Amino acid sequence: DEEEDYMSDSFLKQDVRPGLPMVRRVKEAIQKEEKQKEANEKNRQKSIKEEEKERRDLVLKSALGNENKGFALLQKMGYKSGQALGKSGEGIVEPIPLNIKTGRSGLGHEELKKRKAEEKLENYRQKLHMKKQANEQAADQFRIRLKNKQEERKMEGDLRKSQRACQQLDLQKDIDVPKETWYWLGPEEEDKKDEEDKEDECTSSDLSVSEKLHILTAYLRDKHFYCIWCGTTYEGSEDLASSCPGDSAADHD
Repeated sequence: DEEEDYMSDSFLKQDVRPGLPMVRRVKEAIQKEEKQKEANEKNRQKSIKEEEKERRDLVLKSALGNENKGFALLQKMGYKSGQALGKSGEGIVEPIPLNIKTGRSGLGHEELKKRKAEEKLENYRQKLHMKKQANEQAADQFRIRLKNKQEERKMEGDLRKSQRACQQLDLQKDIDVPKETWYWLGPEEEDKKDEEDKEDECTSSDLSVSEKLHILTAYLRDKHFYCIWCGTTYEGSEDLASSCPGDSAADHD
């Protein structure tokens, strides 16, 4: 067959749609290329490291024979194949495994790398532990603040209750002016103000809410023989002392 001209019109006009037979020479070229690849793969020379590894693995897998001088000396001293070393047979049976270093890193590098990994893991665990402790402390502080706020609100309610009782009992005894301004509640229009105004009114004095409550409780007991915790007016100091548990909510609880 004459060699085809791949630049000719006859070749370019050929139908090369998928599924149609390929041009004979193109098909042969592809087959030749595939055969060449297979031949190159078979003839590829192994590297020195690969050859050394194969020889080493082969030697390590095979048992020692009589040609080995060390094994021959052991046999002369009574050693038999498969027997443990030592006079009483308490020694090893298999030889000490050979640890081949294939990397290019220096001696001790693997130990250093392992130690750094352990230190990194330990640091990570410590960070997690510290974060957990910080979260627990924040939760405890929040609970304490919430409890203190609840106790403060309860104390403010007890103070207003004592102020109302003081005002009522003073008026019953024709006392028109309170001993201290804060002994009574303010006028009705003051009660209509928002919470900020009420807070400013309660803190207008240098005394704290607990101090005001303690002073006002003592005044009610001494002046009117009245206990806000019991809600009772006693006949006298002796009756109050014998019947009332104390002058605070904790005593009554």
